[in-house]
Amino acid sequence: MTNWPDIIGIPLWMWIFGLPLAIALFAAIQAEIISRIFQPLWAILDRVYTISGYIAAFFMCVILLITIGQMGSRWLGLTFEGSTEFAGYAMAATSFFALAHALSYGSHIRVSVFLNLNSWTRYWLNVFALALSAVIATYFARYAIKTNQMSALLNDRTQGQDQIPDYLTQFLQLFGSSPSQWGTVLDQATGELIYTPMWVPQLAMSIGTVLLAICLWDHLIRLVATKRSAIRQEVLE
Repeated sequence: MTNWPDIIGIPLWMWIFGLPLAIALFAAIQAEIISRIFQPLWAILDRVYTISGYIAAFFMCVILLITIGQMGSRWLGLTFEGSTEFAGYAMAATSFFALAHALSYGSHIRVSVFLNLNSWTRYWLNVFALALSAVIATYFARYAIKTNQMSALLNDRTQGQDQIPDYLTQFLQLFGSSPSQWGTVLDQATGELIYTPMWVPQLAMSIGTVLLAICLWDHLIRLVATKRSAIRQEVLE
């Protein structure tokens, strides 16, 4: 499995780094054209970031329910196997799904001393920070996905007591296979409890980092095209 495979004859790194950077540079030259073309896409992405925030909130509620279940099982003298592991998975999902939403609403910590000097400094420091963050987040997302792929390839399983139904893993595999293979994938489902494959909880990490990378490139292009930040509420410390 190569690090940067070719897609349509072009290395992957050109697609995930070069293409969005080229769009940002074009936005600096033709801001009106980019704004007109990307306006519908920006509205869709805003909804995606909001949905990711709702998903993060859902997993936070899952943590609460697991905690209540642990308390109830102790009072009843029962064993809640895998509760610690499931709470950890839910906590990771909460953190990663919240990244893009938190960025859009200015919830990430920023040092704003130099941003408040003047509008010119504020604009260019924002451009530099978003561009650097987008590159780092994209690199992180690439290797988060690769980690997920390696876990599936090695059939890495949890070392804890948590188990999930086998048909859940088969259902998730449908999204990574072609429709012609769905029948074969579903036929392999047994319904038995299996120790959790590590790629299942790692999906939240992959999806969350991809959303963060998209969000950073998105806000960089918006800033360059409109000359103002699209972050709704900036928290200044």
